[in-house]
Amino acid sequence: MRRYQLVVMGVSAGGTTALKILLPSFPADYPLPIIVVQHLHPTQTNFLVTHFNAQCALTVKEADEKEPLLPGILYFAPPNYHLLIEPDRTLSLSIDEKVNYSRPSIDVLFESAAIVYKTGVIGVVMTGANNDGAAGLRAIKEYGGLAVVQDPATAEVPYMPQAAMAATSVDHVLPLADIGALLREKAQLLL
Repeated sequence: MRRYQLVVMGVSAGGTTALKILLPSFPADYPLPIIVVQHLHPTQTNFLVTHFNAQCALTVKEADEKEPLLPGILYFAPPNYHLLIEPDRTLSLSIDEKVNYSRPSIDVLFESAAIVYKTGVIGVVMTGANNDGAAGLRAIKEYGGLAVVQDPATAEVPYMPQAAMAATSVDHVLPLADIGALLREKAQLLL
């Protein structure tokens, strides 16, 4: 039976609304780290971290350079930085060029997660207005990870989930409530 070690999520337009539904569904003792890339304005404040820390049982924080990934922590990519995972499973921030007009880019996170975690990563693409996340989810599938996409019919902006579905064969296409249930179930395989 496959043992998952990490969840990576990507959202863009409509993302805050989607995350308000999904993130509070995780218990404080969720056994995997979760990393979220939400497309942000370069000068965005830390509103998301503050807001979700108040709404979630998990500890929510902005990712820091060289920080080790720990279970039960929800990491947000900081504004205007790409977030990557290094081979030693620490986080790395980059100001490299934008990818898909975005920094942070979902593809950058997902591709690094696929390389490091291989079959142990779950990638989730949700609402958004561009194709960021599609190539990254394809990389997760190519390395043997699990690909999950929000049902486009339930997305505030369906383009990003549709692009992900066009880029690779996904394992699950689900509404947000069912994505939370699936991620809780997959983490239980560790216990």
